[in-house]
Amino acid sequence: MSTATTTDTRSPAPHAADSHDLIRVHGARENNLKDVSIEIPKRRLTVFTGVSGSGKSSLVFSTIAAESQRLINETYSAFVQGFMPTLARPDVDVLEGLTTAIIVDQQRMGSDPRSTVGTATDANAMLRILFSRLGKPHIGSPQAYSFNVASISGAGAVTTERAGKTVKERRSFSITGGMCPRCEGRGSVSDIDLTQLYDDSKSLTEGAFTIPGWKSDSFWTVRVYAESGFVDPDKPIRKYTKKEMQDFLYKEPTKVKVEGVNLTYEGLIPKIQKTFLAKDREAMQPHIRAFVDRAVTFTTCPECDGTRLSEAARSSKIKGISIADACAMQISDLAEWVGGLDEPSVAPLLAALRHTLDSFVEIGLGYLSLDRPSGTLSGGEAQRTKMIRHLGSSLTDVTYVFDEPTIGLHPHDIQRMNDLLLRLRDKGNTVLVVEHKPEAIAIADHVVDLGPGAGAAGGTVCFEGGIEGLRASGTVTGRHFDDRASLKETVREPTGALEIRGAKANNLRDVDVDIPLGVLVAVTGVAGSGKSSLLHGSIPTGEGVVSVDQAPIRGSRRSNPATYTGLLDPIRKAFAKANGVKPALFSANSEGACPTCNGAGVVYTDLAMMAGVAIPCEECEGKRYQASVLEYHLGGRDISEVLAMSVLEAQEFFGDGAARTPAAHAILGRLADVGLGYLSLGQPLTTLSGGERQRLKLATHMADKGGVYILDEPTTGLHLADVEQLLSLLDRLVDSGKSVIVIEHHQAVMAHADWIVDLGPGAGHDGGRVVFEGTPADLVAARSTLTGKHLADYIGA
Repeated sequence: MSTATTTDTRSPAPHAADSHDLIRVHGARENNLKDVSIEIPKRRLTVFTGVSGSGKSSLVFSTIAAESQRLINETYSAFVQGFMPTLARPDVDVLEGLTTAIIVDQQRMGSDPRSTVGTATDANAMLRILFSRLGKPHIGSPQAYSFNVASISGAGAVTTERAGKTVKERRSFSITGGMCPRCEGRGSVSDIDLTQLYDDSKSLTEGAFTIPGWKSDSFWTVRVYAESGFVDPDKPIRKYTKKEMQDFLYKEPTKVKVEGVNLTYEGLIPKIQKTFLAKDREAMQPHIRAFVDRAVTFTTCPECDGTRLSEAARSSKIKGISIADACAMQISDLAEWVGGLDEPSVAPLLAALRHTLDSFVEIGLGYLSLDRPSGTLSGGEAQRTKMIRHLGSSLTDVTYVFDEPTIGLHPHDIQRMNDLLLRLRDKGNTVLVVEHKPEAIAIADHVVDLGPGAGAAGGTVCFEGGIEGLRASGTVTGRHFDDRASLKETVREPTGALEIRGAKANNLRDVDVDIPLGVLVAVTGVAGSGKSSLLHGSIPTGEGVVSVDQAPIRGSRRSNPATYTGLLDPIRKAFAKANGVKPALFSANSEGACPTCNGAGVVYTDLAMMAGVAIPCEECEGKRYQASVLEYHLGGRDISEVLAMSVLEAQEFFGDGAARTPAAHAILGRLADVGLGYLSLGQPLTTLSGGERQRLKLATHMADKGGVYILDEPTTGLHLADVEQLLSLLDRLVDSGKSVIVIEHHQAVMAHADWIVDLGPGAGHDGGRVVFEGTPADLVAARSTLTGKHLADYIGA
């Protein structure tokens, strides 16, 4: 006899596992955060807003994402942790409900010359396998198509012991790589201009070398050449014999004795290549970088024609296309070509490759090519390239953390980015976004507004809730959320024109355009339409042109606004003059440094695979200087007190009275002009936000002598309130007689411009043409381009 089972119609009690639907942060104090406590809903899209420097990145990246990564790293063995970056626990009381964090930040991709878009996204790896299977003629394994693998072969006798007998065998091996032997897979060859290295009318003893840092008494450089015995140090270089010249320029490394010390002598060309060319250009000091730019010219490799590949790799083809041709194609075209391949033997590979290439197109990067060096991508392009591998991911319940994903995006492209963020959320993921653009903030399920100010005036939560609540909240973000810049009633008249003729850099189609001078010009267009190519590639950066690009500021924890802007030099001299001592005493990186912490202010203890510990130095109490140096005063303050001042306090301090220093006052004025009045002079550069770094760089370049300023997206990292301050700064520059040209996507800057040059109509080979030039009012009235339509919608025309 069977009995019917009855079902309980009452709703069951919620499962304990379903109660963890919040990320709880309690007492966060990283950087400028002031005991912040918030609850963030999981599986929702939360946007963090606030002025630049208010603590958004400190909360999202340095607290939530950093702790998630640290906890994951701790699950590995001690051996594996030894190879991983060591992360300290963030300064926070409680963090609950964390899930695995995947960080997609704005960090530029490595500028290694061997790194390309293809190698960074694994698309190249798949293409190499495809060609090794289907390419005709067949030349070898996937390595044979890699420009990072050289062809090597060798042979010799190998002695082995077998059953008590010694057996000699002849062995040979060979590796077939795809690297071009001439340029070693770099695509370009360097040529050194000898006239920039030395003055051949002088002898070595007369100081012939013109290389920075190579002084006549330098033991390791000049004297090795002068006293090597290979050349006559008293003979002018132009009178060297053929053998002397060969030894002077190209000799292999050879041991020589100089004053009883064993040193290595090698030819000048290989020495310069090792000393200067092996380093990353961006990491060099400005005067060294200027020397390298003068002395070294890079030309396309004549053997591989810039493809980086060997002749054999270029000869193997699929349907008439070699791997070099495939990598040079625009990705949208390559996706079409791969879609046309139908070969059952490699069907899974083709499906994976198609998905990767389609993701490029979907994310708005279809205009790139796989052979594009990754170091040339803008911050926004690099961020979207990193996003590609996450688009098709089947992971759920992951926390995705994005840092201003709309950077470098035209208003037309922002909708596409919004759709991608929502799709990640709808798969059951938590999406945290740091953002300034109202169009991107509008899609949020939850908003956290930090502020109210920047630096020490920020670090508190001003608002938590939905979009409508933010609008009504009265916070800085809420007040500016619906701000719309209006078109100017009158525009300035140009004083001249900068003529660009036949511009063909990258995707430009023989562009002829006159850029008006003496006014504010905005160069607009969708991402990849050719804006940077037009300005950076066609306007010579010679005398009178100051170019501020998006390259990030580099600096260690010893660097601060005072050292980066050159402000510390006049301050040190003023202290030295007032006290009758050497300026070097007032440098924490030189003679004045505290001997215990070497001027770092903290003592680092390395704990192997555990996070290193930084403890404030007990001797100098974090002031970085020797006690004797702090006895010297200027205007009643010592050097550590001056470096602890904010820019505005220091501007007043050096403006008049006993401490009056015009050179320092001028630099401080420029920092205040760009809205960095709240920064302290000694704050380490590593703690500055992206927007603060961008403006610090702009302030430094404002000192450059020049009549034309070219700015590449100066609104990057800036809050709506900060954009207004930037526009007034640009106006002041133009009113002082300068010409300002900005590459910009922000509609407030477009509306404020006197003249607009719009490129398009699309990206890549669909762009590269000037589709409009005229005033913003004409652009809005015509609505003939994507930019015109979005600008008209923005101002409500």
